[in-house]
Amino acid sequence: MPVIKILPHPEYAPDGAEVTAPAGTSICEALLDNGIPIEHACDMSCACTTCHVVVREGFDSLNELDENEEDMLDRAWGLEPLSRLSCQAIVAQKDLVVEIPKYSINLAKEKH
Repeated sequence: MPVIKILPHPEYAPDGAEVTAPAGTSICEALLDNGIPIEHACDMSCACTTCHVVVREGFDSLNELDENEEDMLDRAWGLEPLSRLSCQAIVAQKDLVVEIPKYSINLAKEKH
């Protein structure tokens, strides 16, 4: 199974993390299934940008971006050429290194 290495993030993975996920799983699902509570305000329907990630390694192994994802990414904070919505980025057979941006655009998020 491919390994997804998550770079340190102050809220979701302070020390970084490594998780495994079967091919065909979205990055978002893989993180959530392994206890990394990445935001996903639209319930993974490609209707927001809260699950935005930057794929530092393995980007080319992911499925192609479709027009809806490209349109949504245009609204993401900190957009980079290697940005993806983690709910739309499907893991293949290659290991990945993923960075969760420090900020997201989510006006409805409440701190617990």
